Amino acid sequence: MATNPKLQQEVVALGDLSRDQLAARWTRIYGCPPPSGVRREVLVRAAAWHLQAKRLGGLSTETKKRLAEAVRRCGINGAGTVRNPACEVSNSLGGAAENARAVAKPRRPQSKGTRLLRDWNGKTHIVDVMAEGFLFDGKLYRSLTAIAQEITGAHWSGPRFFGL
Repeated sequence: MATNPKLQQEVVALGDLSRDQLAARWTRIYGCPPPSGVRREVLVRAAAWHLQAKRLGGLSTETKKRLAEAVRRCGINGAGTVRNPACEVSNSLGGAAENARAVAKPRRPQSKGTRLLRDWNGKTHIVDVMAEGFLFDGKLYRSLTAIAQEITGAHWSGPRFFGL
């Protein structure tokens, strides 16, 4: 691929911009401020990618199709929008998410009387779903997350821990 010296100079010049200038550029490109705490190097790379994509055509059609399929498989929201921690960036992948209309699977509420089993460190843990909450080891809990934390000693998503 032939290189474009002017484009190379512009990309190199991005490294001389202040963090505030890079953040302003991000906001202009993506329509929202960058996520809090994002490193300056990430802002430089994002600006460089956008500049090159604008001049050289961005992602190939095949890459856009693959990204759209990945978005569909992940169940990213039905509006065709990729969720960004700081904002929603619509169509920032040049249309890659546009065709992905998959709806995230809603989590089914557990019916009372359901029994959940989970093996953890060689021990089987049993949770009964009650009308008032969740029964585990003779104690009533309000959430599966509290039970998962009790079992593991670390913060876990309860529904994820129990495979729901």
